[in-house]
Amino acid sequence: MPIHDWTRVTAGTWHDFHLAWIAEIRNALNGGILPADYYAQAEQIAGPLGPDVLTLQVPDEHANGTNDPRSHGDGGVAVRVAPPRMRVTAEAEMNDYVLKRRTLVVRHASGDRIVALLEIVSPGNKSSRHALRSFVEKAVEALYRGYHLLVVDLFPPSSRDPNGIHGAIWSEFNERAFELPSAEPLTLASYSAGPRKRAYVEPTAVGRDLIDVPLFLEEDIYVNVPLESTYRAAYRGVPRRWQRVLEPPSP
Repeated sequence: MPIHDWTRVTAGTWHDFHLAWIAEIRNALNGGILPADYYAQAEQIAGPLGPDVLTLQVPDEHANGTNDPRSHGDGGVAVRVAPPRMRVTAEAEMNDYVLKRRTLVVRHASGDRIVALLEIVSPGNKSSRHALRSFVEKAVEALYRGYHLLVVDLFPPSSRDPNGIHGAIWSEFNERAFELPSAEPLTLASYSAGPRKRAYVEPTAVGRDLIDVPLFLEEDIYVNVPLESTYRAAYRGVPRRWQRVLEPPSP
């Protein structure tokens, strides 16, 4: 199913779809994509990376090095070794300035260890300079804390992020600017939060099919998130009134 132009609908319509999509991704990950010791759930995390954030976690009792996802061969579980096949890749080290100014620690109430976050960007994340800055700071902070990150941005750049959300995030790591292709203004970006931060980016556009994108479990190990099939499943619940807006008749 081609990506729709979500700028055509109300913020409430996008939010409703956003929640459904997060749920479908959670179901897919927990339904056999993740190794046995990992699980995903929607989290109520305060701040710009919430409340509709999907967290990937592993129980604390497996945090002693025995939870290598390659050791689990359950059913259809298929973990991959980096690098993923995405068109743009980059890596960088965090400088001391970044390390000193990021201090927030995100913890899960049950005590289970968070290993990754998945965020689907909403218009509100770009609605003001403060909102965008807060989102970027929380994303950088998460990577510093060792949380791998997947960001899906189906909204075009604003004047505050002319090179998209990845360009805004990556500028915190590297002075070499990322340039988003003008014909591909939407972004799928996956980040590995090892000692050297790595980014794997796929620019895309309205009308394109979504692709599977990597979500890292360890620095060089990932599973592919089925964005296309989960998007299609979530879209089935969009009210017909708004589907007619998102699917204008052909001229």
